[in-house]
Amino acid sequence: MAGRMVRSCVQTALKAVNSVVGLAGMAVILYALWMLRAWYREVADLDQRFPVPWVIYTFLGLGIFLCLLTCSGHIAAETANGHCLSCYMIIVFVLIILEGAITVDVFLNTNWEEDFPPDPSGKFDEFKDFVRSNFEICEWVGLSVVAAQVLSIILGMVLRTLGPDRETVYDSDDDTTVPARLPLLRNQSQHGPDYAEPNTSRRSDSWKLRILDKVNN
Repeated sequence: MAGRMVRSCVQTALKAVNSVVGLAGMAVILYALWMLRAWYREVADLDQRFPVPWVIYTFLGLGIFLCLLTCSGHIAAETANGHCLSCYMIIVFVLIILEGAITVDVFLNTNWEEDFPPDPSGKFDEFKDFVRSNFEICEWVGLSVVAAQVLSIILGMVLRTLGPDRETVYDSDDDTTVPARLPLLRNQSQHGPDYAEPNTSRRSDSWKLRILDKVNN
């Protein structure tokens, strides 16, 4: 009973922490859609066709990836499957490493902008200005997302150690096998111990008739 309570608490905590990553992914998708709408308005005013900037595609892909990662995390937390949890933790760990590498490059490299492809649309410059003007808010949001990812790995390791709830599996197996055995028990109780199958009585009668015919002959 205590194991079930601990497992359910860990599953609920993992889902709650994983939801923070999902909210961040939805926010990134909304920001990408807003940039895409503004870009189409600018292109419509110029009456020319331009390719969509890579910044919009990058933010949109990142948001979709975070949402898919959240869905996989919820599935892994609900099933408590070791393979699902291992894959989920590996993906989150790789994501944390990539985020750390980009952060180190931005803060330590003075020419970090040259590592990214050029953006003639100016959307990347708008994003940089937004981050600089709201640096404290962006910092707290980034730290919250990274903390949620780290907690997801820790809770995933704890849940993988606990394993799935095997008692419920055994209970479900018993529920499916007992009704299949009940008709046999009912048939035996209805007929009684002296009951004989009709096929066996017919065979015995035919055998007696054959013996009598041989004796008479």
